[in-house]
This record gives sequence, structure tokens and C-alpha cells, in this order.
Amino acid sequence: MTLMMPAHLTAGTRINPLQAGIRFVSAVIGPDLRGDSADPPPQRANSGWIAVLCLTVSTALLLVVAGHAAGRRGYDVAPLFFWSGVVLLVVPTSLRIAWPMVARGERLFLLFLLAEALFYYKAVYSPTNFINHDEFLHWIASDDLMTAHRLFLSNPLLPIGPAYPALEILTTAIVNLTGLPLFVAGTLLLAVLRGTFIGALFLFFESIAGSPRISAIACLVYMGCSTYVLFESMFSYESLGIVLCVLTFAVEAASKDLVGRPRLKALGLIALLLASLAVTHHLSAAVTAMYFGALAALEALRRHGPSQIKTRTAAGFVAILAIALPLLWMQARGNPLAGYLGPVVETGFKTLLGKIMGAATPRSEHLGAPTQPLGMRLTTLLAILLLALGLATGFFRSLAMAAPSGARAGWRSIQDILKGRWRDSRIMLLTLLAFGFPVSVAFRMTIAGWEIGNRMGTFVFIAVGLVVAVSIVHFWQGCTPRRWRRVAPAVALAVIVLGGVTSAALEPLRGPYRVAADQQSIESMGIETALWTKERLKAGNRFTADRINRLLLAGYGRQDARVNIVEGIDAARIFETKELGPDELYALARSDIDFLLVDLRLSTGPPVLGFYFEPWQAQEGTPLSGAELLKFNDIKGVTRIYDNGWIVIYDVRGLHGNS
Repeated sequence: MTLMMPAHLTAGTRINPLQAGIRFVSAVIGPDLRGDSADPPPQRANSGWIAVLCLTVSTALLLVVAGHAAGRRGYDVAPLFFWSGVVLLVVPTSLRIAWPMVARGERLFLLFLLAEALFYYKAVYSPTNFINHDEFLHWIASDDLMTAHRLFLSNPLLPIGPAYPALEILTTAIVNLTGLPLFVAGTLLLAVLRGTFIGALFLFFESIAGSPRISAIACLVYMGCSTYVLFESMFSYESLGIVLCVLTFAVEAASKDLVGRPRLKALGLIALLLASLAVTHHLSAAVTAMYFGALAALEALRRHGPSQIKTRTAAGFVAILAIALPLLWMQARGNPLAGYLGPVVETGFKTLLGKIMGAATPRSEHLGAPTQPLGMRLTTLLAILLLALGLATGFFRSLAMAAPSGARAGWRSIQDILKGRWRDSRIMLLTLLAFGFPVSVAFRMTIAGWEIGNRMGTFVFIAVGLVVAVSIVHFWQGCTPRRWRRVAPAVALAVIVLGGVTSAALEPLRGPYRVAADQQSIESMGIETALWTKERLKAGNRFTADRINRLLLAGYGRQDARVNIVEGIDAARIFETKELGPDELYALARSDIDFLLVDLRLSTGPPVLGFYFEPWQAQEGTPLSGAELLKFNDIKGVTRIYDNGWIVIYDVRGLHGNS
């Protein structure tokens, strides 16, 4: 960017290098708002570009499908087809959305197009059935609800799940109304949620920033979040929770200027959304409560005029609702939230602090996480660097946007804010929340803290999107129409979205079976075995197995898959020993487990994700041996009832007298 020198620093004037450096840094990161954020009139929407990009996206998705088909067959050309499709899907549409002179309607249409295309990109990995770990858990819960016609049925694989049944209620309602299969109804619901989410996010940004251009770019930045493409598109309660969360933000932001009866109606709608969120997803409800609580605190700190007292009162009322409703629901259901999230948070923080302080870290941290191909890692790294650059150049500019109308320009606007004078607490809050981005990245650098960093990103990127969008509009693109200043930021945004795609999955291209790799481990052999148990053994038998086969048994076999043999003895302790010790044999004998499923493919390689059974188990990174898995052959009272060469099922009812 070309920086204009002040008038007093003309030719012939000696410039102090320190002063010049300070002025340069101030010009780069300072609060000056130089760009024109307005969109052209609606009639300038270019239907030709829309048609071309629709055709481009269709071609890109065909290449993605061809890549998956080639990957299943092990063809070397699969990555070429797949990644060509991904680049063609993301880059042209992102460039057009980020271009300065594009009409509001065209930007919004292209955002919907890209959002739904990315959802199809995720869905086509497994177009006929659920395949991700969390999807199985909610599929099982939905099937139980349809079968028993009762809520709050226990789910051993997700104990906290029954307390948040909103996703299952919506999905089974669609099944009952339309007669569609459960998978089709769930996919249809997710497609609707994807469009609803991006529309609500756009309207939220537009309400607080007043600019369709900034709003569209902020939505595009959000698509660079590592959870957007895959995790938030799963058949999981967070996919619904994040939509309700952003809808609540959007309605509250749109109601800030309403008075009288319209304001009361808006508050009623917000209360309804918050109540729905409380029974949908614990983490989304907690983040929403923190957001509105912080917003109320900022409104209390802001210097209000006499006419703005009602704004402070409304903010406090919404904050009380956002905090109270989830707590009341947890109290009513006896929710084990602390036991569910507590160990994950505690371990993650301890590991991160240990790395910072140089303390000894758990052995699992030294085994290394599963690695992606070099190109994917470089794209993700470049996207993170571009986001960091956008945050650095957009932070103070975003704060300046919150300054009162008519406030003095430059750093004096920041002084006004420090004195408690700002026009919109939402911009203030989101700008401050953007500091969560480096924290989430730091957590993702540890195995124990990866889950925290990943979940943080889902919500932190709402703030990141706004700050980076302000940076692009008011600094990088600026107010001069030079071509490189139009192209370079648009290309950077395309790279950010590609970074979200590459960081979303370990291996996004469908390929052959891999050991303990979640969705890459789900294939026809395991599914057929699970279906056999349903046909021959009938549903409802108590099984235990490795993580993947538990999902298949519970989903396809409708079996009662158990994580623990008895309280305090998990399945890993039974399978991962060369001999069944007295303690393990006694635990198995006094348990109510009916059958064990042993998958000998676990002996063919180390676990891709570092574990066979549960993430919290000791991660050795070495494959199990055949002797460990087949030790049940020599135990009296255990009978082998199924063997297809790789998968063996043992009947252990003889150990506790139920045969």
C-alpha cells in the first residue's frame, strides 16, 4: 500500500528514522478509516457473473466427485481431480465476493452458493449414509426416539446427548411429515441450516457495521474457520446450536434501534431463540450467555445519554435470560456438563501451560499428531499468517468504527473510546474477542488442547471475520482503485477459505480403509458385520469393541454398545493385553456384556489418530498384536460365534452364567 507522507515531510526535510518508523507503523495498524465500504446500487448486480460462477461451481463439484471415485479405486490421479475441484470451487467465487464494486444482492447470492457448495463438498464424501463419529451418535439417538417415541433415552456413547434433544426432535419431525429416510431428512435439515447460518451471519454483521461489503467479506473469512466446512456441517447438535446462536445475535443487533412494541416483539423472539438454544447445545448456549453478559457489561460502562437508558435495560434483560435459561435446563435435567467438559478443559490448559513454562509434558504429546500432506499444511499455515496480518491491521480500525458519529479521526477516536464514549458495544466486544484467535491456535498446537482450540475457533471466528473485513476494506483495498489492491486482498481471502478446507479434515479425499482413522475406517466389511448382528442376534445385545466398531454396532446393528466393561474398567484394558489378567477376567465375568467384537485389522498398522478405543487412553502409537486380540480363544466360557477372516465375535455370556 502506498502511504502518503505528511505535508511537512517534503523533499529536503531530514526525517528522524525513529519517527519515520513510528509513523509508518501507525499508518499500518492505526485507526484511520480510509476505504469506501458502500456497495453500488442494486441494479448493478451482474447476472452474467452469477451464471458463470454457478457453472464454475458445478464443474468444480463434478471434479470433487471424480476425485472421490478415483480415490476409492486407488487411482493415482485422484488427488489431481479432487484438489483441482476444490480450488475451482473456492477461488473464483471468493474473488467475486471480495471484489470492491459488487452489488449487495449479488454478494449475498454468491455467499449462499459457496456455503451450499461447501456443504455438498462435505456430503459427497459419504452421500448415502452418516460417516463421522458424532453423526453416528445423533443418528442412534434419532433412531431411538423414532422407535421408542420417548425423549431422554440413555446413550452410553454420548451420556450428555439425551439432555439436548432438539436436533433429534427436528429431524424425526421431518421424517414423520415427509416419510423420508432418516439420513435424507438429516441431510435436508443440514442443508437448510447451512443457508440459514450464512444468511443470519451476514445480517448480523450488516446490522452492526452498516456495510454489505464488510458483511460479505466477514462471512467469507468465517468460512476459513477449521470447523466450518466439516464439523459445523455434521449431523450433530452443534450444527443446530451455532445457527441458533448467530440468529440470536442477529435479532438482538437488528433490534438495537427499535422502540416501543417492536422492541418488545424482538425481545420475545430473542427469548424464544435462547430457550431453544438452551435445549439444543451446551457449548453454544454457554458462549451465547458469555456474549450477552459481556455486552451488558460494556453497555453499563458506556456513557449513555438519557434516551439510551432503555438500551442498557434491554441488554441486561437479554443477558439474564441468556445465563438463566441454560442453568435452569441443566438443573431440571441433572446435566453432567462439568464431568463431560471438565477433564478436557483441565488437561488442555495443563498441557499448554506446561509447554509455555517448559515443564514435562505427557508422553502422548511427544508421539506427534497425524500429519497431513505438505501442500495442505502449507495452505493452512499461509491462511493463519494472512489472518494474523488482517487482525494486526484491522484491530484499531475496527475499534474506530465503534467511535461515536462525528468523532475525531485517527488516534483521538481511540481516546474517545477509552473515555467510555462509543456508539456500538457489539463492535467493541467482537473486536476484543478477536484476541481469542491466537489463543485457539496455541491450543491447537498441543494434542491434549486441540479439542479446546478447535471448538474455540467456531465462535472466535465471528469476531475474526469482522476485524479482518474492516482491515481489507479500510486498509488493504483502501479508497484508490488500483488493480493490485483489488486483486491481492481477494486472493488472500480465497487462500483463507482454502485454509479452512485443508484444516477441516486429516484426509478429505476418500480412500481405502485405514486403521483407527474415524471416517476412513468405516467401510462395507464392518457395516455388514453390524447388520449380521441385527439379523442373527437381534437388536439390544450388550457389545463392546473398538471405537469404530462400537459405532457400527450401535448404528447399523442397533446393539447396546458399551464403552466400559464395568465402572472403572474400559474396553481398552480388556483388549490391549497379551493375557486376560485376574482383574480383567473378574470384571468381564461380573459385567453384563454379552458379546465382544475383535477386529484383527487393528494389528495391521498403528492407529492413525493415535488411539483404538478412546482419546484419553494411553497413546503408544504401535499396532496391537494378533496374540493380544485372539487371546479369548483360550478362555473357558467364551465361544467364537462369527469369523469372516478379519472380524471375530465372541459370546462371553458363559462367563457369567447367562448362556
